[in-house]
Amino acid sequence: MRRRAFLTTMAGGLLAAPLAAEGQQAKKVWRIGYLTGGSAEREKSWLASFRQGLRELGYVERESIVIEQRYAEGRTERLPELTKELIQLKVDVLVAAGDSAALAAKKATSSVPVVFVTVADPVGLGIVVSLARPGGNVTGLSDLHADIVTKRLELLKEIVPSASRVAVLLNPVNPAHAPQLRAVRAAAPALGLTVLALEVREPDDINRAFATLGKERASGLLILGDRMLGTHVTRTAELAIKSRQPTMFTQRGSVEAGGLMSYGANFAELYRQLGTYIDRILKGTKPADLPIEQATKFELVINLKTAKALGLTIPPSLLSRADEVIQ
Repeated sequence: MRRRAFLTTMAGGLLAAPLAAEGQQAKKVWRIGYLTGGSAEREKSWLASFRQGLRELGYVERESIVIEQRYAEGRTERLPELTKELIQLKVDVLVAAGDSAALAAKKATSSVPVVFVTVADPVGLGIVVSLARPGGNVTGLSDLHADIVTKRLELLKEIVPSASRVAVLLNPVNPAHAPQLRAVRAAAPALGLTVLALEVREPDDINRAFATLGKERASGLLILGDRMLGTHVTRTAELAIKSRQPTMFTQRGSVEAGGLMSYGANFAELYRQLGTYIDRILKGTKPADLPIEQATKFELVINLKTAKALGLTIPPSLLSRADEVIQ
């Protein structure tokens, strides 16, 4: 009897064991790659918004999702290498932040789903076929920088109505900058402006650009959106104040760093919405079937402390339209 009871107990245990193991199996932990030409310091607030968006959808970092981050720190040439690293980690989705990162990701893989964010003109850059049906393995969110660059020029002219010449600080390596410069040049005559292009390929070029700016006697500086330029925004803002140049940036963080003014998409909102794309792809939707989302919320930010340092009086009509005024 004792032997029969032992065998019965063993049999029951063997049958129960697989069921218990199945109940204890760990949930799938999704691996998300984050690729950018910028720096961790510059993008930490945007990543916080991205994480918030994921939490709102029920994802818990290190429990159901892991974010593998790679930063080129302003060195665009490192993007192919960093993209390869993330692909080798077998990420489930690759987030590409910025124009150059999106192009690097598209070139590196046709199988890993890629979701870009803050890309100026995804169709014009050849990243997707169309906004409605991107095609391939790439989709994402556009900041519309290419469409509103002339609006920034108009705002800069409004703050310096006597200006007859404006400089444009750009990175020729950034594929989105050439068409934006053409748009600025085309819009300038109607505003009574001529345009001086100042190229910055690497950080050391920033000082040289400002030396040229001083000789050419421009009355304002328009800085195009770029991860490399953004990495050195504090330095750019300080040099602009020193050379008494009113500046127009693309992002509020640049104004917080000392820039005079910015007008552009709300990056925090775009990054929060990024989570929705990740969620849908992880649940089986193909990137090709997810339309490109374009920014709809734009913000004007003005730094009055910088205006005072430059000896400028901001027109009341402009102040009243500002979304935020930094004292």
